[in-house]
This record gives sequence, structure tokens and C-alpha cells, in this order.
Amino acid sequence: MKKIILGFALLFGALQTQAQESNLQLKGTVVDTVAQYVYLQKFHNKMFTTIDSVQVKDGNFSFKTKVKTPELYGLSVNTASSPLYVFLEKGPITVKLNPKKYYSSSVVEGSASQDLFEAYKKSKDIEISKFITENPKSIVAAYVLYRNWSYRLSPEQIRQNITLLDKSLQSTTYVKELKDLALVLDGLAVGKKAPDFTANDPNGKPIHFYENLKGYTLVDFWASWCGPCRRENPNIVAAYKEFHDKGFNIVGISLDKKKENWIKGIQDDNLTWLHVSDLLFWNSAVAKLYGIRAIPGNYLVDSNGTIVAKNLQGEELQATLKSLLDKKI
Repeated sequence: MKKIILGFALLFGALQTQAQESNLQLKGTVVDTVAQYVYLQKFHNKMFTTIDSVQVKDGNFSFKTKVKTPELYGLSVNTASSPLYVFLEKGPITVKLNPKKYYSSSVVEGSASQDLFEAYKKSKDIEISKFITENPKSIVAAYVLYRNWSYRLSPEQIRQNITLLDKSLQSTTYVKELKDLALVLDGLAVGKKAPDFTANDPNGKPIHFYENLKGYTLVDFWASWCGPCRRENPNIVAAYKEFHDKGFNIVGISLDKKKENWIKGIQDDNLTWLHVSDLLFWNSAVAKLYGIRAIPGNYLVDSNGTIVAKNLQGEELQATLKSLLDKKI
């Protein structure tokens, strides 16, 4: 693995990442679909927003849109589903766009950043600090720190890895948001006060978090579209049934986009506790307040609003509750 990453470091180490606005030289073919349009999408906060579209003619498409590069964009034939993640750069880039199996058979040529990104995805046992050190000027290094590692690291580790990035990356959105996240996480350590909030339940009724603090409360971040969340829900339901009468409560915070999906998820998984959501996906105000960058995620809070544990799952949740609730609250 070390040799693989070092090889890519030598190949891409000279990449300069100061974003510049220029016209794309992006063209390609669409295969295994009858789609009539290809959509160009901008990435921000784990979401993609369409910024341009072109018609497919005889299986071919071409974009000359003026955008900032190098940067991550999405290419899609259907804006309702996840796109092909592609790092676009200045210069000619060609794409074979195949929407089958989440674009897994698509091919991008002409983007060194994309080549590095693909190598990163295929690699295992990556050490993020080593990856950044070997690719300090690549936008990919800033992106994977932000997207794939921010939720695994302490505030101190986030800051340490930021310092490994080249100065040309320090003004990127990724680094700015990582610095903001580190500040938020500073205030969310065990022993600190959990942030108060007010958000609407499924009936549109405002729920004030601190007014519902009693015993121990799990602030549980989830969504109906989140597979790992749905697989963890039976464990949370079991914990609620066992410990609710002893003082265990839950406030579920959903990152759903559609109300009907949110309510169906609550009903299907038998989640019989308080639920709130602003239905803003990753723009959820409460998720931002709690520094949530991946779900499922949670904080266990006592009756005074003090954080006593975080990210409890599986048997660890049961064991922690048993330990706490065997004591007098």
C-alpha cells in the first residue's frame, strides 16, 4: 500500500490547486441509457446542485461551462439519483458515462485529480496524514479529509491534518468548513453542555429540547434513507423498551428530505419517541449545531444537559445505560 500511494504522490505531487475559473473542455459519451440530457452538478455539503445541462446527441455530450477548477463536480443523467463523482481540471477531459450500478463502470480520462481519487478509493488501510503528506497540493487530499475523515477525528486531529495541506488549499471551502467543524466539536466533548435547540415534530409542533430533558436522553441523528441507521434502529428500540421506565429517553433528529419518507421510517421501525426534523438533508440546522458529519450518530445527555457519552451503538449503548441507570439519577 505504501508503494502504491508513494507512486501516486510522485505522479501528482506537482499538482497546483489554486482554483481558477475557466471554460470546461469536457466531452463524452453516454452508454446503456436512453437519457436525453446530461447534468453538470456542483458539490457542497455532501449534496449536488445542478448548474448546467446539455442535450445528448447521437450518444455524445459536451460542456463548455465556466467553472472553478480543480474541483469536485457531479455528472448525471438523472438529478434524482446520486451522480458520478468527477474531479474536473483545466484542459480536455473525456468521460464515458454509464449510469448502471451507480456509475461504477464509467471512465474519466484527462484528470490527474480523478486518477488520484480513484486510486484512493481502491486503496485500503489508508493513513490520512500520510496521504495528505504525499499529496499536499491536491484538491483530493482536502476533499477526502473533509468528506471521509472529519467525522472520525478529534478537533485536534482535524487541525493537525489541515496544517499538512499546502497553502494553496487553505482558502478552499473544504478547509474553511473543517476549521468551523473543529470549533464546534471543541464545545461538544464529554462533560460539556449539549446545545439547546427547537425544531418541529412530524405534526409541525415546535419541540424545545431542554424542556424535554429528564433522566438520560439520547440525541439520535438518523434518516430513513440511511441504511446503517435503519440497521441500528432495532438496537435502539430494544434499549428504549428496557430502560425507558428507568429514565431513558430519546429525541430523534432526522436528516430526511421528504416528510412522507421520514414518517414512514418512524412507523416501520417502531420508533416510539420524540422526533424532529427541518427536512433539509445535510443542511439540517441541528446536525450542524452538533457537528454531525455522518449518520448514525448520537450524544447521550443527562438531565442537566451535560454530555456524558457520544456515538453509542450496539452493545455499547446497552452497557452504558445499564451502568448509568443502576445508579440513582
